[in-house]
Amino acid sequence: MGSERIAQLIPVLQVAVGPVILISGIGLLLLTMTNRFGRIIDRSRILAAAMRGSDDERRLAEAQVGILWRRARLVRHAIAFGSVSALLAAILVIALFVAALARLEIGAIVTALFVACLVALIASLAAFIVEINQSLNALRVDLFGHDGRERPAGRPGRQG
Repeated sequence: MGSERIAQLIPVLQVAVGPVILISGIGLLLLTMTNRFGRIIDRSRILAAAMRGSDDERRLAEAQVGILWRRARLVRHAIAFGSVSALLAAILVIALFVAALARLEIGAIVTALFVACLVALIASLAAFIVEINQSLNALRVDLFGHDGRERPAGRPGRQG
């Protein structure tokens, strides 16, 4: 009887491997996103000090801080959606095991959990892509100034 029960769980384990791999991939995405979030916070602190400088430095820093604020919110959303996706994948694994052990028919629940997991992952990645594009705006401001036009002579991002 015990080996029969184990034989019945093997297909469940095989099905559960997919969501577990999904959790691992989402974890790596979350690591990337939290690293970007940390970099945004660090850069914001540096710019906060620059805002106490001259008028030109303050205007440039204010423009960059505005972009960084939007980027931080986007990364926060991406992290939240990614976390929800991982949570749903974990619930999916538990649901598969409970259904197998209790011999329940929960196909609709499994389908709903999987679709919700992927929708949350798509939302996370979409927010992340928008944040990447915002980082280019920050680079443009740093290189060309608040108005986006090239500066006269001197190094990019500096008057002079």
